[in-house]
Amino acid sequence: MSHTKTATLKAESITLAHRQFIVAENLSLSLPTGKVTAIVGPNGCGKSTLLNGLARIHAPREGSVLLDGKDIHRLPSKEVARKLALLPQDNTAPEGLTVADLVRFGRQPHQGWMTQWSKEDQQAINQAVLAADVADLSGRALDTLSGGQRQRAWIAMAVAQQTPLLLLDEPTSALDLGHQIEVFELIRALSRQGKTIAMVVHDLVNACRYADHMVAMKSGTIIEEGTPADIVTPELVKELYGVHCDLLQDPATGCPLLANLRPCNS
Repeated sequence: MSHTKTATLKAESITLAHRQFIVAENLSLSLPTGKVTAIVGPNGCGKSTLLNGLARIHAPREGSVLLDGKDIHRLPSKEVARKLALLPQDNTAPEGLTVADLVRFGRQPHQGWMTQWSKEDQQAINQAVLAADVADLSGRALDTLSGGQRQRAWIAMAVAQQTPLLLLDEPTSALDLGHQIEVFELIRALSRQGKTIAMVVHDLVNACRYADHMVAMKSGTIIEEGTPADIVTPELVKELYGVHCDLLQDPATGCPLLANLRPCNS
């Protein structure tokens, strides 16, 4: 199956800018293969810009992004799409498009001019629909769904693409607590299948719980990188978010837990 393949993705000294405004400068990052990486930090620090840079959406002004050792901007689009799937923060789809239609789009990178719809394509879709828990929504139009249901449909499409690399920009932002946990558990399950996943996450507690690797950003730079247990400290939380906290250890998982959060001026 294609989801057992691996691919490497790294940024080498990239500078990302919107017109004249430099958002992130001299960033270097290598995603650990087969692991979940969480990119965390305050609003406006460049997390989504970095993810878009890794996904070839945002071309770096300087430096390069390497997919399997090759400059991602020199590779054919279809080759990139077979190795890397991106779930952006703001998704739009044509009016009336159903969940089943959307998930089928995930197979597009695997189709050629003369390629017949295969048993493998159908199997990939069936697995994606089950994994994202949207089987009962297949015939529904996206514009009739709740925000959480829509998000799971988009995740199903990204899963159907069966790429070894999956980049997710705030995948749980529109979801209630129950569906947030479902999506994070799905991300862990995909990681166990061998996928390399990077996700922008606002919720530091769930980032600690579900990520193997963490990248902490502030003001367009990476200030810490490593396992959550190694890098998450009260000092880091204060530097990122301007709050004091006490740090506990989750007795079930050993993950860092934030407690007694309070403003720095208290």
